[in-house]
Amino acid sequence: MAWNEPGGGNQHDPWSGGGRRGGGGNRGGNQGPPDLDEALKKFQDKLNGLLGGRGGKGGGKGGKGGGGRPRNAFTLPGLLVVIALAVWAASGFYLVDQAERGVVLRFGKFQEVVTPGLHWNPPLIDDVRMVNVTRVRSLTQTQSMLTRDENIVEVEISAQYQVASPRDFMLNVRNPQLSIENALDSALRHVVGGTDMIEILTSGREILGSSVASRLQSYLDSYGTGISLQTINIESTSAPDPVIDAFDDVIRAREDRQRTINEGMAYANAIIPAAQGQAQRLIEQGQGYRESVVAEAQGQANRFNALLAQYRNAPEIMRERLYLDAIAEVFGKTPKVLVDVSDDAPLMYLPLDQRPGGTRSNADAQQGESGELDPRVLERMRNLDSQGGSQSNSNSSGIRREGR
Repeated sequence: MAWNEPGGGNQHDPWSGGGRRGGGGNRGGNQGPPDLDEALKKFQDKLNGLLGGRGGKGGGKGGKGGGGRPRNAFTLPGLLVVIALAVWAASGFYLVDQAERGVVLRFGKFQEVVTPGLHWNPPLIDDVRMVNVTRVRSLTQTQSMLTRDENIVEVEISAQYQVASPRDFMLNVRNPQLSIENALDSALRHVVGGTDMIEILTSGREILGSSVASRLQSYLDSYGTGISLQTINIESTSAPDPVIDAFDDVIRAREDRQRTINEGMAYANAIIPAAQGQAQRLIEQGQGYRESVVAEAQGQANRFNALLAQYRNAPEIMRERLYLDAIAEVFGKTPKVLVDVSDDAPLMYLPLDQRPGGTRSNADAQQGESGELDPRVLERMRNLDSQGGSQSNSNSSGIRREGR
């Protein structure tokens, strides 16, 4: 017969212990699984005992019996609340690293920026977001764009930046990385669009980088991104692939042109100082010549003034002296000898080898000068030589030789 058939009683109930104990006594009938409510009540009684309450025997049977204090129904919830508050307060402590700054939001509104160290903020009320302000972030782009002279050029550019304002970086823009990418592309296209292609490919790369950096920083400041640029580098500039060979030839030609210009400048730098030195030397020589001529003229003027004073004192003597000096100066520059010959006048004889510049003997001199002397003079000179003597008269004025 099944245990749950009518008339079967509890003898075959699998949850009671009757089948094993033969259905005897109340103890055998209470051996089923423990009641959940009864277990909770026992736990509450123990907790109340720990908190100061004491339950009597049979408290699990509806609270009958026992003489302890009545249990407080708010003790357990209060303890749970205290534990929850302790856990909530402990979870509010956080540490900000040296390289970071914490942006505190209270119910979604900006509250403050905290510095490195240990801080506490109420959890679930304040939201703290960490921002690294020392890490250098980088960005690289390669774009094809149109230049001022309507050519296409490919430019690869890289940017390095840091967070300058954690608040602006966290709250003013939704995606700072995308914002700086768009701003960099805009600034680069604006600068390249105002520059010729040959300048971008050759000598204008440094100017291009500085112009892009200043314009990009102004864009980021106007957007309020809180980003500070560190460097802008133009990694490479090139023409499109189909025409790159032709542009390389142009670049090489321009480099050759610049090299030739540099060589010419070097030559000019070497020649110009030499020419300037020579010109200065000529100027100084001219100044020296001018000073010497002026000094000589002043000396002659002074000499003339001195002669004038003496001439006024003795005109005849000074006139004769001036005449003799003039004749001596004129005839001192010529090798000719002038002799005044007359029939009855004695002959003043001067050896020809003693003339200015003369070194030959009398015979050679006479022979060499025979074409220049008068035959009468030669005849008388021979007569004097044959006689073995020479005659001279210092007071005679008929024959005179002037020379130096």
